[in-house]
Amino acid sequence: QVQLVESGGGLVQAGGSLRLSCAASGRTFSSYAMGWFRQAPGKEREFVATISRRGLSTAYADSVKGRFTISRDNAKNTVYLQMNSLKPEDTAVYYCTADTFYPVTTPDYWGQGTQVTVSS
Repeated sequence: QVQLVESGGGLVQAGGSLRLSCAASGRTFSSYAMGWFRQAPGKEREFVATISRRGLSTAYADSVKGRFTISRDNAKNTVYLQMNSLKPEDTAVYYCTADTFYPVTTPDYWGQGTQVTVSS
């Protein structure tokens, strides 16, 4: 079992930046590949980014490629999502996820989510 707690969401103007953090507890953090998903109002949940156990491999949705960066610090049991050049269409609840396998596509574990709102 692993517990995931997101933080860092908020309200930002278009073009701005936010960094989301996800603190993990439970079994060894480095045993898990990690991912970020998001769900906008009235839309299905979608994949955003994923990172391998040691952070050597990453992958992104086309919609965020070049603007978002996923990273992890295994010593701190934390994964991050740096979001730059934010757009109103990035508004969503962002979820931290964990899975045994990389890339994370159908996560075993989910956090409670953090709201990101981008104003135009």
